Amino acid sequence: MKTSNRIPTRFLSAERAAELVAGKGFAHCLAGMAEYIRQDFLRWNDFEKTARVANHSDDGVIELMPISDDSLYSFKYVNGHPKNHRFGLSTVMAFGVLADVDTGAPTLVSELTLTTALRTAATSAVAARALARPDSKRMALIGNGAQSEFQALAFHHLLGITEFHLYDVDSAATDKLMRNLDRMGLTAKRFSSTREAVKGCDIVTTVTADKTNATILTPDMIEPGMHINGVGGDCPGKTELHADVLRMGRVFCEFEPQSRVEGDMQQMPADFAVTELWSVLAGKAPGRQAADEVTVFDSVGFALEDFSALRFMRDLAIELGVDEEISLIPDLADPKNLFGSVPVSAAPRAAVRELQAA
Repeated sequence: MKTSNRIPTRFLSAERAAELVAGKGFAHCLAGMAEYIRQDFLRWNDFEKTARVANHSDDGVIELMPISDDSLYSFKYVNGHPKNHRFGLSTVMAFGVLADVDTGAPTLVSELTLTTALRTAATSAVAARALARPDSKRMALIGNGAQSEFQALAFHHLLGITEFHLYDVDSAATDKLMRNLDRMGLTAKRFSSTREAVKGCDIVTTVTADKTNATILTPDMIEPGMHINGVGGDCPGKTELHADVLRMGRVFCEFEPQSRVEGDMQQMPADFAVTELWSVLAGKAPGRQAADEVTVFDSVGFALEDFSALRFMRDLAIELGVDEEISLIPDLADPKNLFGSVPVSAAPRAAVRELQAA
């Protein structure tokens, strides 16, 4: 009797992931993912970390983001192509893998486009809970594309933000965001410029897509006590904050070697002082120290957040009984006989002889 050595690989399609999120609700998923991220950041030194591997082109970037601890390895494949709307495609598309370190067996293959949006917003909220004023109620969203709803929901559910100021150079993007926030019962106002939108806000989130050295925020727009959540500057040659904004307060990041190359701090000298977020969460470095202090989270997205998000989605799938599997690895009776997994019949051999004769 043949013994099966088939490796079960759980599979989460884009459709199934959306069903899981809808089933549990955005508030639950954002809170759960934020807690997974916080817990993994507290284990910072347990992980083998590296900056992402990126392939840049004129129109965008394709990246691989690997990380592992002593039991699980993960990677994410993700792109960033701001002009993809011309082809009816998302700016960001992604998938990821969880694998067992002891055997190398892939245990999960999952979409990560929706999940990346959730984990980015969840990470922003984790950082803001440590860096923004605890009485923050109003946030400006500069850039109203695909990530904006998730940022709004994360800050509403996890930090209690009740009012959103919106601006995007593309008025249709703001129209879309206004409709979606209204559906979710959130209060939003649209403005005709970044300067007008950020006025009087406790938190400013910049999440623009253009791959340019932009200066979305300038020093004259910054008010005492603001927390700046810089999400859109995430690759070399792509910034959102004027360099002097970074000099106005303390700057925090995810993984410093990656952030210095990809974040807004790429504009700064090598000795510019920054603090990694994990050290604040672990109590090894201070977060916000005064109500009038300006804080900047220079967020570029780091592989550990995807590791956390994949684990969360896997556990959610198990909880809700989603057990779809795909076959990635051959089922071998003899693991040393890979050749034997291919059926060989007389017909192909005869065809080979005919070809040789010809």
